[in-house]
Amino acid sequence: MRSEKEMMDLILGVAGQDKRVRGVYMNGSRTNPNAARDIFQDYDIVYVVEETASFIADEGWIDVFGERLYMQMPEKMDGMQGRETDFENCYGYLMQFADGNRIDLHVVTLEYGIRNMRHDRLCRVLMDKDGVLPKIPEPTDEDHWVKRPTEAEYLCCCNEFWWMQNSVGKGLWRKEVTYAMDMLNLYIRPQLMKMLSWHVGVATDFSCSVGKSGKYFDKYLSKEEYGKLLATYPNSDRECIWQSVFVMCRLFDEAARKVGNGLGYRYREEEAQGSRKFLDCTYGLMEGAQDISME
Repeated sequence: MRSEKEMMDLILGVAGQDKRVRGVYMNGSRTNPNAARDIFQDYDIVYVVEETASFIADEGWIDVFGERLYMQMPEKMDGMQGRETDFENCYGYLMQFADGNRIDLHVVTLEYGIRNMRHDRLCRVLMDKDGVLPKIPEPTDEDHWVKRPTEAEYLCCCNEFWWMQNSVGKGLWRKEVTYAMDMLNLYIRPQLMKMLSWHVGVATDFSCSVGKSGKYFDKYLSKEEYGKLLATYPNSDRECIWQSVFVMCRLFDEAARKVGNGLGYRYREEEAQGSRKFLDCTYGLMEGAQDISME
């Protein structure tokens, strides 16, 4: 596997020798002072170029970076599917190399690059041939810190979480496992993750990032809380899914109360209790039942 120095020498060497490339900047985890360093970190690189057309016309120019196992060109894929594109200003090559390294490289025009840099505080300028790239402060992940929710956001999150229990419950009773799993993971889980993020935010005065998909939760949640979170990921056995739903409800309820207390928002306990009552009733229904009794 090529070392970081070898990769950076290659990236900057190619840019330095190509007259079309006028600047280089990097963003992503390698510029984030709070991100852990490991062998899977991508090189998120942007070449600021005079024009993109010549790069797009000759896809072979990227061969200089090494032997590729496979790759993706997002903008090209968007164009193939009829989606809106801006080839004239931005075009990308996501490359996985045979030695384990990966480069996510984009070629962008100066105007596009400057606009991007001013909205991404994880940027670091690596090369500026013409001295035209903006002076930016040291990279920070502050833009990705947990944001303090409004009371409306808090209440809507709670309502969506408790309302959607109805769908996962009836899906499990009907033995519609794939439907129930989608309800759980696509609609209910995002509300749990949001509430847990706010829980961390309250505890840290909203001064940290929990990472994409909550990948840093293990750093901020208690060992017990994190264990409960992991227990919400079930296999396809219906009883296993039911038990994960119950754990999820308890975890959400605990976090929502703490967030509400911390921010001065009233937690609607009656909503949670009503949802749990119907969920528990659904769980206890005999197969083929002809009516729902809430007694």
